[in-house]
Amino acid sequence: MSLLEMKSATISKKGQIAIPKDLRKKGGFREGSKIAILTFNDHIEIRPLKKVNESMLTALASEHALAKDWNTPEEDEAWKDL
Repeated sequence: MSLLEMKSATISKKGQIAIPKDLRKKGGFREGSKIAILTFNDHIEIRPLKKVNESMLTALASEHALAKDWNTPEEDEAWKDL
């Protein structure tokens, strides 16, 4: 992922920031829309929650589908020493 643009903002006493209007438009952020705030060791990302949900569907579906086969006493026993 390459950097497209960099802007600065000031954090208020309440920890709030204002996302510049042109960046909100580019990112699909609209008033009242839900966002996801992802934290990493060295940075924070703000994404529209809808895009995060869409990208997580495969992972969530896989976890649910595999759970019925892997969530058994036999599987627990097989992996207990690892």
